[in-house]
Amino acid sequence: MLLSVKKNISLQEAAEVIFQGEKIDISEDLLKELEDNFHFLRDFASDKVIYGINTGFGPMAQHKIPFTDRLNLQYNLIRSHAAGCGKPIPVSYSRAMLFDRLITFCQCKSGVHPDLVLLIKDMLNAGLTPVIYEHGGVGASGDLVQLAHMALAIIGEGELHDGVEIGPASDMLLKHHLTPFAIRIREGLSMMNGTSCMTGIGLINIEKAKRLLNWMVLISASINEIFEAFDDHIAEPLNAVKLHLGQGVVAASMRDILSNSTLLRSRKECLYYDTSETHFKEKVQEYYSLRCIPQILGPVYDTIAHAEKVVVNELNSVSDNPVVDHEQQNIYHGGNFHGDYVSLEMDKLKIAITKLSMMSERQLNYLLNDKLNGKLPAFINTETIGLNFGLQGIQYTATSTVAENQTLSNPMYVHSIPNNNDNQDIVSMGTNAALIAARVIDNSFEVLAVEMLALMQAVDCLKKVEALSAKPKELYHQIRQISTKIDLDIPRFADLQAVADFLRTNHPNVI
Repeated sequence: MLLSVKKNISLQEAAEVIFQGEKIDISEDLLKELEDNFHFLRDFASDKVIYGINTGFGPMAQHKIPFTDRLNLQYNLIRSHAAGCGKPIPVSYSRAMLFDRLITFCQCKSGVHPDLVLLIKDMLNAGLTPVIYEHGGVGASGDLVQLAHMALAIIGEGELHDGVEIGPASDMLLKHHLTPFAIRIREGLSMMNGTSCMTGIGLINIEKAKRLLNWMVLISASINEIFEAFDDHIAEPLNAVKLHLGQGVVAASMRDILSNSTLLRSRKECLYYDTSETHFKEKVQEYYSLRCIPQILGPVYDTIAHAEKVVVNELNSVSDNPVVDHEQQNIYHGGNFHGDYVSLEMDKLKIAITKLSMMSERQLNYLLNDKLNGKLPAFINTETIGLNFGLQGIQYTATSTVAENQTLSNPMYVHSIPNNNDNQDIVSMGTNAALIAARVIDNSFEVLAVEMLALMQAVDCLKKVEALSAKPKELYHQIRQISTKIDLDIPRFADLQAVADFLRTNHPNVI
């Protein structure tokens, strides 16, 4: 497969490059437009004051830079801001960040030389990713610190990862027959100004969040089925009168998953004509964690959908400053590098996913609490009560992880701290928001893994494997290839990790 870069990239196309290593091509027409944009900048800036070409940066923009120092200015900017700290971000984040910067440049509004675009394309195709650190960006002049590390590698002075090892960028580029980029006019500033780090991580977050939601809908349908819940809470007439897209989508998905279920009960058949009893042994309505799934996961669906729209818009935007417009024959100074759009969406996304993990934990509690479900032994312990413990131990992991998610869900978007001599007097903290959202999402795969083990244990305990609908039955057999029934008290951490990895790397495609 080969992706020919255009000015409107979808999330799916981005995911194929980021996760599957799809190769990239730059058309001759696009290279010609990049060249026209670069030549316009060169000619237009020759006798004018243009920020970041013949001026200092930030609060030092009042200082004019001599023509003889114009290229040193760009190199000094990169070197001085390569000041990240903490752990290196995952390779996939770095790759997504590099891809985002390529798409930004291909909008042909940054005045960069085409050779820079070609080098980034070749780096992506070769699987080369810059080593970038998690701490440093405030998301206002863009992700300055993280992007400085990217730029440092591109000019051959940082470090690169080739999928096997980390090495000096100059050596790694040479190994793949590539040459470090030599700055022409303003490429130092153009590589650093923008939202590429937060946007790249945001793209990955959205892709993973969609996977989480699909798993949660399938798990939720399955738990309703094994407990023979009433079917009216997923009925189309009930959900249609609540005018939210996500609720309808989730309910429709659950109806599809359970379309041939022989276990779901009809209220009409079970309750409507039974007037002899004065006290019902079974609940007339299920607990909210079973009954209100469309109303709880619907907002999660809507939040992910809106976040995808915003972050994909950001991917296809020009987040540079100034904007070099060869079509209008002008250069516009402004703040397109500001990351508020992405920061706010990442905060909303992590809140929605935290609620999803809370739903999973409540369903888990229902499965393990015999006083709630009334059908299973406590902790689904199939051995000797008191001597053996069933799933008691793994519940703690889910509970503590959800508590961490709840704490992490406090917003970054409103934590602006002025810096840069108050030039950056209000900032987005977008990369922080994206990284914290990523942690919440990764945590949630672990919470769902715990619930998944409990759900499979319940299926076995209730002896309902053969009665399950097609998709819940397929899920059962997939998980049972990874983890066996829990009888004896043995360590289960390896099972949890294996199931969590399965959820991270597979997609049930139920929505």
